[in-house]
Amino acid sequence: MNTPEEAGPARLAGLDPIVSANTTVLILGSFPGERSLLQQQYYAHPQNHFWKILQALWPDSPLPPNPADYAARCAWLLDRGLGVWDVYGACERQGSLDSAIRNARANDIAALHLPRLAAIAHNGGESFKHARHTRTLGVPVYRLPSSSPANASWSFERKRDAWREVFAAHGLIA
Repeated sequence: MNTPEEAGPARLAGLDPIVSANTTVLILGSFPGERSLLQQQYYAHPQNHFWKILQALWPDSPLPPNPADYAARCAWLLDRGLGVWDVYGACERQGSLDSAIRNARANDIAALHLPRLAAIAHNGGESFKHARHTRTLGVPVYRLPSSSPANASWSFERKRDAWREVFAAHGLIA
């Protein structure tokens, strides 16, 4: 009989997209980490810079401070013209690292039918590997520095500034 370690990683299902008809910039990650899957929330790991970067870009519009109020955070995100999803809808993986992703199934980004979509911003290198597919949507495609705590080579300030540049180019911030 195989032990769980011998059986290999389990097949994991990703999260639903956070989008609306007003989504202007779609942020695509690779696949949710363990904590995000457990909590059913994008970027749930407290060391991930995702929510901190967004708050820094809209300092006059406070992000709901309680991560447990995820619905309010999603509404806050949508109010700014942002959407969030992942390039992978399912995969096999042990742990949270992108390098451990195996047998991934890509999400159908085009099926979202976002009438105001002006750009796609890939959150990190693994997501950006799919840029050739997202370019078919006819909007600019960007590679953002990963908000992951594993991306320690970029300071918070450098990440924030790179994200600001993309959002400003599409009128989401001044």
